[in-house]
Amino acid sequence: MSKRRSPSVLTVALFAAGCAAAVAQTPTPSPSPTSLTYPSPGTSVSPSPSLTATPTAPPITVQPASAMVSIGTPLQLRVGSALSPISAVSQDTAIADVTIDQPSQTVTVTGKTPGVTVITIRDARGLTSTVPIRVAYYAGSVPSEITLQLTGDPASQDFVREQVARAITDAAQLRPGAQIIVTPDDVPFNGTLDQDNGTSVNVPVVIQGTNYVEVDVTVRVDIQNVAVPRISPGSLMVSDYPERLTENGLLFAADLPYEQPSRFLYFHYNPPGQPARRIVLRAENTSNEPALVQFISGRGGPTTNEMEVGHRATKEFLVDVVQNQGRLLTIPPKTGINIAQQDLPPGTIVTNLLQLRVLSGGTVHLTLFAQNADDNPDVALTDTTLLQGVAKHARGIYPIPEFHFATQWSVNNDDFLELPIGHLPLPNALQGQALSGDYGVLQSFVVNVQNPTSTPQTIAIYENPRGGRATGTYLIDGVLVQSHQVPPFSRYKVRQYTVPARGFVRVTIDTIPEAGSSLPLRLVFAPDDGSVAPGAPGSPIY
Repeated sequence: MSKRRSPSVLTVALFAAGCAAAVAQTPTPSPSPTSLTYPSPGTSVSPSPSLTATPTAPPITVQPASAMVSIGTPLQLRVGSALSPISAVSQDTAIADVTIDQPSQTVTVTGKTPGVTVITIRDARGLTSTVPIRVAYYAGSVPSEITLQLTGDPASQDFVREQVARAITDAAQLRPGAQIIVTPDDVPFNGTLDQDNGTSVNVPVVIQGTNYVEVDVTVRVDIQNVAVPRISPGSLMVSDYPERLTENGLLFAADLPYEQPSRFLYFHYNPPGQPARRIVLRAENTSNEPALVQFISGRGGPTTNEMEVGHRATKEFLVDVVQNQGRLLTIPPKTGINIAQQDLPPGTIVTNLLQLRVLSGGTVHLTLFAQNADDNPDVALTDTTLLQGVAKHARGIYPIPEFHFATQWSVNNDDFLELPIGHLPLPNALQGQALSGDYGVLQSFVVNVQNPTSTPQTIAIYENPRGGRATGTYLIDGVLVQSHQVPPFSRYKVRQYTVPARGFVRVTIDTIPEAGSSLPLRLVFAPDDGSVAPGAPGSPIY
């Protein structure tokens, strides 16, 4: 229930003040009719002053209210609520200049040099509006259409997506410090692409950087899978010297003649305290006719982990080389094209395992060089002197890029079957170090495991490093099997089998000794010892 409250002292005071104000505002009584005077005939009477307030003029509006203008691309400012004619002035005409279209009340701003200025717009009433302007370059550019020629039997979904993203990245021209944002996940391609087939995809791309105008575009990529035969390489080129870079310059140079395929492995480290660098592999067509080059590439890095970089590169390359998944490049006469380029920040390592061949045309000259990260990778080297280093590592051409071995083993044999990997140093066809560890050498094994007994027998393949810590990548019976790094002289299962009674199992293994790992290593065929299974908790195999 509500209660009636007595008026407070303040309420009474306010009421009294209001009454006094009301009395003060009471109009003075009009004069009585007897006191009025009338103008004489013919005298004009002035009207009473107007009590209406003058309306406030609407402010000038400008869209956009602030803007970033790219050099070379004019920007239009749309002016509204302005009384013509309008004027526009740039605070700094060295940074940006303006022109005016009076009928549409549009101001066009043209950027001249990077910087910040203000555009002041004024109309006929004297009202003004200011627009902050930043003038900058576009962060970069990329072609609106790209043609990508691939190989693959067939080309897998992951491979196609990766190559499309890489082709866009390679075709982009970036300003210093800018970056391109395009990943395989951005490529709308599903399934596989068979030989002699093609397709097209539209890929969103962003190029951005501090104090640059962002570029948001869609790139159309036309993809063709060209059927080419598989050819084994005749040599192995290696660039691992100087492994530790302290200067820029030429790291490796060799010719790639027509129909003489070669594998190529490079592995280089940029120590802390050094400038940010880039590694570039360039192919130069020295002939007077176009050269068609196929290359397969598995790259790793940049990263600070030397075992991780080799493991990733080997995995990519091994999968692609078995499926003949590569790219085709047409190099015009007397022209060079960069096949690979990898950033190499201080304290990181990069590696790449490639297979290259000239399908048509003349000899292609390969050069691998190191440069500063802000240098132009398309500028040819003027100094052809090979860089030198203190610690000796492999740099040269080696005659055995692949090793194939076939044998058989019986489950009741007292001796285990040991397959050596990375045991034989390869001689250098050039002057320089032998290749210890067989890095980059594809090693293929075919083993027929026989069981002459009357009961099924379980066996396993064990990984057994003999030099130091090592990682591993294997294609066993066409299945990708990988190993995290394991300590020397450890023994882990990489594959298990049950061999039927009085039967056999045929096992195929493809592997490559991984850069950054310590070799040699053995794969051992032996009876199952009951240890942890591949991929189970406690196993390094995945």
